[in-house]
Amino acid sequence: MEGTAERERLAELAGQASAEAALAVGPGLETAAATDLTAAAFFDVDNTMMMGASIFHFARGLAARKYFKNSDLMGFAWQQIKFRVGGREDPQSVKASREQALSFVAGRSVAELVALGEEIYDELMADKIWTGTQALAKMHLDAGQRVWLVTATPVELARIIARRLGLTGALGTVSESEDGIYTGKLVGDLLHGRAKAHAVRALAAKEGLDLRRCTAYSDSVNDVPMLSVVGTAVAVNPDSGLREVARKRAWEIRDFRTGRKAAKIGVPSVLGAGAVAVAAGLAYRRRQ
Repeated sequence: MEGTAERERLAELAGQASAEAALAVGPGLETAAATDLTAAAFFDVDNTMMMGASIFHFARGLAARKYFKNSDLMGFAWQQIKFRVGGREDPQSVKASREQALSFVAGRSVAELVALGEEIYDELMADKIWTGTQALAKMHLDAGQRVWLVTATPVELARIIARRLGLTGALGTVSESEDGIYTGKLVGDLLHGRAKAHAVRALAAKEGLDLRRCTAYSDSVNDVPMLSVVGTAVAVNPDSGLREVARKRAWEIRDFRTGRKAAKIGVPSVLGAGAVAVAAGLAYRRRQ
C-alpha cells in the first residue's frame, strides 16, 4: 500500500509532467491573443465542462470499435464509479483506477489513440458540452486571459477537447511512451486531487501567472486542493461535498443542471455518468 509521502511524491510528479506536456505542444490559438498575461482560468472537465465523464465517452467509442470486450467496459465503469463516488479519495481505489486506466493504452500507438479521440469527440462528446460553462470560459478568453482544462483524462484527449472548444490548452494525465508507443506506465500518477493543484502551480510558475488573480472551476469535492490555490473558486454543478465546502468558504456556485436534481438528492453527479456508461455498454452488448 502506498504511503502518504509516496502518494504526494507521485502527485507532484504528475503535476510537473502535466505542466511540461501542456506547454510542449506550443501555445493554443487563444494564447497568442491573450493580453492579461498574469491571470488565467482553470476548468475541470467531467461534469463541469462536459456532461458525464470524458473517459467513459471515450471508452464507449473504443468498445464500439471492438477495442475491448463489453465485460471490460462494465468493469471499467464500476471501478471509475468506486473511484469517484464518496468524496475523499481512497488510496486503494485511486491505485486500482490508475491500473485500470493504463490497460486502455499499453502497447497502443499514441497517434492511433489521438486519431480515435478526434472521431469519438465528434460522435459522443461534442453535444455534451455544458453551454453555461463554455460561456464562462469564453468570458475569460474575451477578457484576454488564457483558459486551461485540468483533468484526470489522458492529456492527449484533453488537448482535443481544449482545441475543439477554442481554449488555450490542457493539463491531463501523462502516460509514458517510447517511439510513439505507450509503455503502460504513468509519469507520476493520475492528474487527480492534489495532483491537479500541483499542475496548476507548476504551470503558473512556468507562465508567470499570479494565482491570486486566477480562477478555477470544478464540480467535485476532490478538486478542493485545486480550487484552494487560486484567488477565485467557483463550484459548477457541485456534488454534495463541494456544495458544502463552497457554502462554508463563500465560493460562488453555478448549477446548470435542469432542476438541480443531483444537488437535491445529494448524489455525486458522476454516479449519473457511471450509470449512463453502464447502460450504454449493456445496450451495445444487446446489439451483438
